[in-house]
Amino acid sequence: MARKPVPPAVELKSATLEAMRALLHTADAPSIAAALDARLGSTPGFFSGEPVVIDCSALPADANPDWAGIRDALARHALTAVAVQGTGESGAGTARALGFAVISGDPAPEMTTGQGAERAPEPAAAATAVQAPEPVAAPSPPSRDALRRTEIIDKPLRSGQRVYARGCDLVILAMVSAGAEVIADGNIHVYAPLRGRALAGASGDTQARIFTTCFEAELVSIAGVYRTFEHSASSELLRRPAHVRLQEHADKQVLDVAALATT
Repeated sequence: MARKPVPPAVELKSATLEAMRALLHTADAPSIAAALDARLGSTPGFFSGEPVVIDCSALPADANPDWAGIRDALARHALTAVAVQGTGESGAGTARALGFAVISGDPAPEMTTGQGAERAPEPAAAATAVQAPEPVAAPSPPSRDALRRTEIIDKPLRSGQRVYARGCDLVILAMVSAGAEVIADGNIHVYAPLRGRALAGASGDTQARIFTTCFEAELVSIAGVYRTFEHSASSELLRRPAHVRLQEHADKQVLDVAALATT
C-alpha cells in the first residue's frame, strides 16, 4: 500500500495583509503617545487587533525614532506595530533589531477626521505628533469604467469579520454586525442594518458612495475621509435609510451622511 505523503512542517505562501498606517510627524515617542491618547482615548479598543505600519516618510532622512516607545504607545490602544517604512538606513537597522519588517512603497492617501468629518489642515508639529492610523499604500484609483463587477454577500457578517471587494462594488443582503468591516474600491450597498464599519472608494475613488436601509454604523469612509459614531448616529439618521458621499465645500472635502427620502 502506498504511503500517504507527509506534508511539510511549514509552507510559505504569498498573502496580502490589510494594515493601518501611522504617519509620524515627530520621532519623539512621548509626543506620539500623547497624540494617540488624544485621538483614540475616547474610543478605546476601536481599532483593536489591527496591525500597523509605522510610516516615517514625513520625517527627516536622518531621523532615528524610538521604535520601542512607539510600539508600546500603539499597543496601549490595542494596535500591533508590525513594520516600518520610509526610514533611513540607521532607523531601518534599529527597527530590524527589534523584529520589525522594513518595507518600501509610496504612502497611501491620507485618512482624516474631525468636526464635520472635514479633511483636517496640516497639524502643527507641537500640537499633533501623529495622524490617526490609516490604510497602508494603496494602488492608484481605478477608473469608474473598470468597476464592472459586483461582489454580493448574502450572509450576515459577524463581529471581527472583514470583506474587501477589490476593484468593484459591494452589495450586502444581510446585517453587518458591530465590529465587522466591509470595504470596496467602488460603492457599498447594504440592504440591512449597517452596524459595523463601511469603507467605500478604498483605492481613492472620491465618487464612491455608501447606501444602507438601516444606518447604525460605527464608522463610514469615502476615499480615506472618515467619520466615527461613538455610540449611535444622530436621531435623524438612527435606523433610517441613509446615503454617504463626499462633497466639495470651498477647498475641502466634507463627508455628507444624510437620510434617504422614503415614500
